[in-house]
Amino acid sequence: MASKSTLVNGLDKFSDPNYVSIFDTTLRDGEQAPGAAMTAKQKMDIAHQLVKLGVDVIEAGFPAASEVEFELVKCIAHEIGNSVDEEGYVPMICGAARCTKKEIERCWEALKYAKRPMICTFIATSDIHMKYKLNMSREQVVEKATSMVAYARSLGCEHVRFAFEDATRSDKKFLCHIMGEIIKAGATCICVADTVGCNLPNEFGQLVAHVKANTLGIQNVILAVHCHNDLGLATANTLAGICAGVRQVDVTINGIGERAGNASLEEIVMAIKCRGKEVLGGVYTGINTKHIFTTSNMVEEYSGLKLQPHKAIVGVNAFSHESGIHQDGILKNRSTYEFISPEDIGFIRASEHGIKLGKLSGRHALKAKMLVLGYNFEEKVLEDLFWRFKSMAGSKKNITDDDLRALVSNEDIQTQIA
Repeated sequence: MASKSTLVNGLDKFSDPNYVSIFDTTLRDGEQAPGAAMTAKQKMDIAHQLVKLGVDVIEAGFPAASEVEFELVKCIAHEIGNSVDEEGYVPMICGAARCTKKEIERCWEALKYAKRPMICTFIATSDIHMKYKLNMSREQVVEKATSMVAYARSLGCEHVRFAFEDATRSDKKFLCHIMGEIIKAGATCICVADTVGCNLPNEFGQLVAHVKANTLGIQNVILAVHCHNDLGLATANTLAGICAGVRQVDVTINGIGERAGNASLEEIVMAIKCRGKEVLGGVYTGINTKHIFTTSNMVEEYSGLKLQPHKAIVGVNAFSHESGIHQDGILKNRSTYEFISPEDIGFIRASEHGIKLGKLSGRHALKAKMLVLGYNFEEKVLEDLFWRFKSMAGSKKNITDDDLRALVSNEDIQTQIA
């Protein structure tokens, strides 16, 4: 795993064909999740934490949405967008704007103080959106999009990103045509969005491959993807995009976002860290994964969106074991049932092996726990204690240390010990 610097031997990582840049939209799309509104201070705290992670782009918000949002994006651009560390790392600061001069101007006013500002504007390209939402023809959409990209560049913004809303339900020929026109207009990054999360991984990968093969000038820009999780496939689709040649991925911490959420930063980054070399053609990111757990906790607390216990990578059960078979393996060698080390994401367990005693636990786990509590029983005593424990665990979910001590203090057990 590379360090979080945007430079490798003096060269911009974005020029490395194996480097996957992380575009974090927790502060914009993530906050659009129902009930996830955060204060300006909370969003600033998260932005500082994203710097510790080493994300390449922070989408700070929607400057035209309100005066408060404008001032927050401006503050992030000023403070975080100019803080270059000893390795030369400074994140690109991005703001979102619809395809209007007013919103693009407002966006630029907030962003222009950063060392590496980026305007991300967007328009829908599917027939259903153009007909029912925009009430525009294909020709009008092309004209609007290209003129606004050119306008954003004319303001002095060197990095203009264009996202194609509902790209996965758009006509492929039209999609490639408008992408080519937008590239000619000056866009430096184009983003294929699975806005409603309707694609399966194979078809999303095919769409990305089609775009790469049929869009004029595509080789001169960064190709990105933005996947929603309506079918539970945002991570899988994003990885399919990477396999097809995408080198910038939109993610949020904990996968929060509109409706069912977005591709999860922790899932994408750890998938690349664990399998990037052997399965994904050698791709890598610049994320310092040891800050994942702390960042996840912060976003969970500030957004109020509680994680499901079995959430991959950061859920409370991700590194816990209650089944006897698994506990036995973990006690012998952690790699038997832990493909990812909790230390890799900065998670320090209360106990070394993450064992939780319950009705499915076995003798090995009980013995190990009793040793932690200071009891070293002979096998005959342990066997009796085990069946008493199983009886208790059958009617009680959370077994505490005091419960186990109470078992030991049982008269029959004490007689055997004596």
